[in-house]
This record gives sequence, structure tokens and C-alpha cells, in this order.
Amino acid sequence: MKRIFQILIVALIVPLLSFGQEDDQVMKARAGKFALTNAKIYTVTNGIIENGTLIINNGIIEAVGANVTIPDDAEVIDCKGKEIYPGMIDSGTKVGLQEIESIDVSQDYSESGALTPQMQALTAVNPNSAVIPVTRVSGVTTVWTTPSGGFLPGTAAAINLFGYTPDQMFAGAKGIIMNFPSTAGGGRFRRRSPEEQAKATERALKTVNDAWDKAELYAKIEGANDVRNYPEIEALVPVVKGEMQLFIEANAAKDILAAIDWVKTRGYKKVVLTGVSEGWRVAEEIAKSKIPVIAGPVQAIPTRGSDRYDAAYANPGIMSAAGVKVALRTGDTENVRNLPYHAGFAASYGMGREEALKAITINAAEILGVSNSIGSIEVGKKANVFVSTGDPFETASKITDLFIDGYKVPMTSQQIRLYDEFLDRTPGVKKNDPAIKIIKK
Repeated sequence: MKRIFQILIVALIVPLLSFGQEDDQVMKARAGKFALTNAKIYTVTNGIIENGTLIINNGIIEAVGANVTIPDDAEVIDCKGKEIYPGMIDSGTKVGLQEIESIDVSQDYSESGALTPQMQALTAVNPNSAVIPVTRVSGVTTVWTTPSGGFLPGTAAAINLFGYTPDQMFAGAKGIIMNFPSTAGGGRFRRRSPEEQAKATERALKTVNDAWDKAELYAKIEGANDVRNYPEIEALVPVVKGEMQLFIEANAAKDILAAIDWVKTRGYKKVVLTGVSEGWRVAEEIAKSKIPVIAGPVQAIPTRGSDRYDAAYANPGIMSAAGVKVALRTGDTENVRNLPYHAGFAASYGMGREEALKAITINAAEILGVSNSIGSIEVGKKANVFVSTGDPFETASKITDLFIDGYKVPMTSQQIRLYDEFLDRTPGVKKNDPAIKIIKK
């Protein structure tokens, strides 16, 4: 009965998502050769180009600079007074895997069981999610979409926010997600005695270590005759071989240090720490480990009641100052559009604007393993860029043009359409409308 009720709710909500679109002309992305001129271009990796020109052709950046010849067959977009940035990257979301948080049937980010690393987030991505246009019109062109659940919930994927199929959206990187067994669990965990807590953590670590022990053995005997197929173990082998990254979620300072020791003991080379809410407490130790981090959300409350109000805001900056390579995430679905403001908070609370911009562009691309194609404005890279009226970290700035994979993507979304619909309620309802009088009678 509950599932039927949920399906009915979805059926009622979906028509609302398209409210006001009946008479609208369908707006589609279009390919072509584009020349974005007279702009202030933030390349991220090669400084700022004043009054520059950016040429986009066949999906890639063909030229960028202050003295670029504009091809005769290019569509010229005058960006005078505006700024161009590489598309922003959110390094931790559920975009495409979740639509409505309160409705189970619209969620596909978690599977039953503690060990399901073989489950592919890319397979479950819904390219038609209403969240995607809402996210990309804010300048976020790429996200790291992640499964969640048990200790090894699945394989995450980097996706560009344009395409009709998951394969078209795939940005070229995947990684195994691991939730490190925590010694600082929720309220129920803390109500246990210290002995009970220690035993629970030990059991959890044993479960995780058993899986990795089997993966290491599987890597040694892979290809031998009569080897039984274990999909959940086989999925871990690329990490063991150094062919795929492992993303370890650890937030409490004690857990971060334990995770670093675990990685050192295992000898795995391609590892990223995620979450790291208390990374500021152990920033020097993280820096010494040379493990990059994906921090966030930044707009969050402190993990402990005794912490300063700005602990989460300052966390990325403290780690960055210590020498840690930092990328940022919102950890959200519906409000990934707020990524630039998470970065803005980090910038204001010690990280600085330049490093905060890197944390959602080139640092994110390097950590995720896609910097060869996105993350900065360079010749030969994919044309994932946006045009803004000003600093994208400022709420007053407006994104005017957006390109993903070189396609000029329409600046529209469900929220924009609803805003426009109710901003001008033509024909509207007049106070003296005869229809109102009939209703009153």
C-alpha cells in the first residue's frame, strides 16, 4: 500500500514539473563553432586574460587568448563586461541517482548489503532528471555522482550534465566508494560502553579487511583456471592494481588518522579522503600522507558543540594552507546549484578566492582523474565553460551562457520556467473579474 501511495504521489508531481510549458517552444542545445569575445577569461591554470577571445569548435577549446583570429564561420557572442570560467565541478553528489528525497521510488543510490562495490552509479543515472538543468544553469557542468549505504556501497562516476544517455554523460572517471568504519558513530553508537564501541569498530574493520584481503588474493590468481566469479570482490581488483581510485569517507579526526594508517598498511596508491569534516584538526598529518581530499559540505554546522561556529567554513582553507590538495563538494542533490556559494564561504574563511576556484575546477578535475579534458580553459580541452556577469561566488552574478562538451546549452530549468510563469501571470486574475463574482455567489 505504501509503494502504491508513493507511485501516486510521483504521478501527481510529474505534471507539476512541466507546469507552464504547454505553449513553450522546446529549447534544445546546439553544436557549432562559437567565438566568445571581449571577455575577462579566468583560465585557472594560465592566469587571467583581459579582453580575451575563446573559440569553441567540434566540442573543444580551439583557441584562447587576447589576440585570437575569429573564424569567418563562427557564431560571435559578445561578452563585453562579462567573465568566462571553466565549468564548475561538484566532487560529491547524488545528481541523477535521486529525484525527490522523501519518495523512495525516485531514489536509486543504494543497494541492500554492506559490500556492493560492483554496483555502478553510471548505470543508474537518469539523464532526464529535473535536477540536472537546475544545477547546470548555475555554472556546474560536471558532478561526481556517488552511491551510498554500507562499507563499500558501489562505484561512483564523473558525469557531465548534458546528454540523453548515461554513456553520453560519462566524463571519463570512476572510483570505488568506501565508508571507513567509524569510532564516532551516531547517538545509539555513543550510548554503548567503550568496550562495546571498540568491539563494534573491530567487527566492522574485520568485514572491510576481509573483503580487501580477498581482492588482493583475487588479483594474484586472476585468469587462473577454475577461479570462481565474485563480482563484489572483482570490482575491488582495479584499486589493488593501482588502476582505479579509492574514495574513503572519514569525518572524525580519529577516523581520518585511522584511515591514513589503513591506507599506508595496505599500500594502495590511488586514494582520496572524502568528507573530512574534522580535517582541520589533523591537517598536518593529512599533508604528510600526501593524500588529496574532497571536503564538504562547507555550508554546515560544526561537528562538535564546543567548536567555533565557522569550523566547517574554515576547514578547507586550513587544510589547503597545510599543503593538502583540496576539492569541494556539496554532498547534495537538489541544491548542487549552491556549489559556488560553498566555495565562496571557503574563500572568505581562509582559503582565498584563487584556491577556492581551483577547488571546484582544476583541483577537482585532478583528484577525480579527468584533468586531461576538463577543469581549466586550455586549448584541446572539452569546452565546458560558462559566461557570467561577475564573480560566480557572488549571488548577484548571473550566468548568461553555458557550454557543455561544446554544446550551447539553453539557460532554462524547471525553476526558471516556474519563475517566469508566475512573474507575468498573463492573462492573470483581476479583482473585478466576473468569474470571481460568480464564485462568490
